[in-house]
Amino acid sequence: MNIGIIGSGTMGSGIAQVAATAGCTVKIYDTKAEALDTAKASLEKIMSRLVEKERIDEAEKSRIQGNIQYVDSLEDLEDSNLTVEAIIENLEIKQNVFNELESYVASDCIIASNTSSLSIASIASALKKPERCVGIHFFNPAPLMKLVEVIPAIQTSSATLNASVKTVEDWGKIVAVAKDTPGFIVNRVARPFYGESLRIYEEGIADFATIDWALKSLGGFRMGPFELMDFIGNDVNYAVTESVFKAFYYDPRYKPALTQKRFAEAGYLGRKSGKGYYDYSEEAERPKPKEDSKLAKLIFDRVLAMLINEAADALYLNIASAEDIDNAMTKGVNYPKGLLVWADEKGIDWCVSKLDELYNEYHEDRYRCSPLLRKMNREQKTFF
Repeated sequence: MNIGIIGSGTMGSGIAQVAATAGCTVKIYDTKAEALDTAKASLEKIMSRLVEKERIDEAEKSRIQGNIQYVDSLEDLEDSNLTVEAIIENLEIKQNVFNELESYVASDCIIASNTSSLSIASIASALKKPERCVGIHFFNPAPLMKLVEVIPAIQTSSATLNASVKTVEDWGKIVAVAKDTPGFIVNRVARPFYGESLRIYEEGIADFATIDWALKSLGGFRMGPFELMDFIGNDVNYAVTESVFKAFYYDPRYKPALTQKRFAEAGYLGRKSGKGYYDYSEEAERPKPKEDSKLAKLIFDRVLAMLINEAADALYLNIASAEDIDNAMTKGVNYPKGLLVWADEKGIDWCVSKLDELYNEYHEDRYRCSPLLRKMNREQKTFF
C-alpha cells in the first residue's frame, strides 16, 4: 500500500514510521528541505535507539527506513492509496493543500486529516469528491500511542470509513470511531482534567503541586494536569481549549481559564520554554505539595465528577460508543481506567449528587449534570 504523508513534523514523521513499520511504502512531503532533513535524522536516531534497546535488529531498521522516501513536491504523492495530512491547525491552509492534492492523486485515493479539533466536514468541502475525505487522528507519539480516532464527515462514504478503519487496524492500532464534533472524543472529554484543575487553583483551594499530587495519588493518573499542560505546551493546550469553546457556541463547560491564557502570553509554555507552571531550569527545586488527604479527596472528586459528566454527555449525544469512549481515554491519553467504568464503580448516584452539589454551590451551567446520568440514576442502570 502506498501512503503519502503531508508534513514532516513530529506527528507526520511518527505516522510515517507506523505505516513503514507495517510494510507500507511511504512518501513524506514537506515544502522545506531542512524540515525533511530533520525528519530523516530524527528517524535515524529513533531507529538506532530501538536497536540499542534490542527492540529491533539492524535488518528491521533498514527495512523500515527503506520504506520511507522524502519528497518536496506534492505531485510526488500521485501514486498514494491513502494520504494523511499532519500540518498546521489552520482550516484554510488544509483546504488549499487538499484542493491541490486532489488534482494529482487517483480518484479512489483516500484523503485524510490528522486534525485534532477542526471540522472534517469543512476540510472535505474543499474537495471535488468530499466522500473520499476522513479524519484519522493519531496521538503523540504516534508509534507508541495505541489509539487512533477515525472521524467520518457527513460527506464521507461508508467505503472510505471502512477502508480507513481496516488500514489503521492493520497498522496495529486500536480504532475509536467518533462523530465529527469539536474535539472528537479525547480533546472533548479531557477538557475538565485541565479546566477544573485550573478553576480549583484560581479559587485558591490548592496550588499546582498539590492538585497534581492529589490526582496522581488518589486517581492514579501518570501525570497531574499542570505537569501535563507543561508537557503539551500551554500555548497548544490553551489553543485547543479556546477552539473547542468557540466551536460549542461558548458553552461554559469548555470556558478557557485566564490563568492559562496569561501563562501562554508570558511565554511560560512549559518544558519547551524552560518554565511553565513549574520551573525546568537545572537549579530549580520542584515545590512540595500539601499532602492533606481531605483536600486531596475534594480535588480528586471534583475533577473526576466533571470528567465522568463529559464522558456521559459524549455518549448521550452519540459522539461514540461507550467502549470507544473508554478506549479513547485509556489508550489515547493513558487514563488509569475508562471514565464510564469509573462511573459504574463510584456509583451513578454519586456522580449525580456530586455534580448537583457543585451546581447548587456555583449556579453555573458549567456544572449541569448530563441528562443521561440523571436518567440512568432514576432507572438504576450502569454503563457496563
